[in-house]
Amino acid sequence: MSEYLAPVFARLTLSSLFRAIRHGWEMFLITRPLSVSYAMIFAVIGVVILIGIERASFAPMIFPLAGGFMLVGPVLLSGFFAMADRVRRNELCRFSDIVHGFSRTSREMLTIALVCTLLFMIWVADVATVYGFTVGRVPASLLTLFFPSKNVLSFMIWSSVLGALLAFVIFSISAFSVPLLYYRRAGLVQAIVSSVTAVFANLLPSLLWAVILAVTIIGSILIFPLFLLTFPVLAFASHALYRELFPELSV
Repeated sequence: MSEYLAPVFARLTLSSLFRAIRHGWEMFLITRPLSVSYAMIFAVIGVVILIGIERASFAPMIFPLAGGFMLVGPVLLSGFFAMADRVRRNELCRFSDIVHGFSRTSREMLTIALVCTLLFMIWVADVATVYGFTVGRVPASLLTLFFPSKNVLSFMIWSSVLGALLAFVIFSISAFSVPLLYYRRAGLVQAIVSSVTAVFANLLPSLLWAVILAVTIIGSILIFPLFLLTFPVLAFASHALYRELFPELSV
């Protein structure tokens, strides 16, 4: 018998998304120095990858790789969860809170992280194959993205379609299972089932939220400074959306 009670989810509306984003912005303003410093870690990694892609003249690969961040993004939110909990208790946030957030990472969360990472690697391999068939070995710099050739445009369309399908599957699995596991409200299987069930029971708001996340994160990765703002805001917004979808949260 499971030691957890099955989490009961509520209903989301389009207003829920706006409330979550507004809450995310307010949380960002409160925790701005720490949030920006934390986001900087991932932003620098992204910039290094983008520079490598540009130097290799594989610029069209930027979009699928940036979208791939959506596959591993949810497992990076523990630090923001910890900060959000401190603010709710009217306590000052410190860098040690981020460390504390990651110290709560369970084996189940690591399992989801591993699955997401493996799917990301498969995604990169598949996209590289599509790139080889559509674009080939023709050098492609960032300038080609503004006036794409027929082959580059074909690659961008097909990789976007494949990426959207995979990203939504991963979103359904990890979007709410990660916080459920973080707060010890469910076991691994129960958390995944609850997350998928809640997403499909709230399909329209969930789809819109997934699109908002994808478009904002991909655009922000391509425009380096913007990521330092959008990643924390969306992280806190995701936390607020989780709390509304799965109420009775105790911290």
